[in-house]
Amino acid sequence: MQFRLISRFVNEAAFCLQDGIIRAPADGDIGAVFGIGFPPFLGGPFRMLDTQGTKQFVDKMLKFRDAKGPQFEPAQILKDYAASGKKFHI
Repeated sequence: MQFRLISRFVNEAAFCLQDGIIRAPADGDIGAVFGIGFPPFLGGPFRMLDTQGTKQFVDKMLKFRDAKGPQFEPAQILKDYAASGKKFHI
């Protein structure tokens, strides 16, 4: 249940980066932690992805998509980072 809730938020943060609403992952992390109370021990949505693994995150989201519906479709930027192994923070 926790993952289903946080995954939707992280996915929306990824859409914001992908669509140019935020200019960098650090902006999304800072805004999430200080703006809406994202768990600071996770460091923000993009730091969390780097720590836990974007590929694992995308794989879980795809399972939820298949079971629960298209609202769990990962943003293209997440799929790209998962496929390449790229991280949001250097």
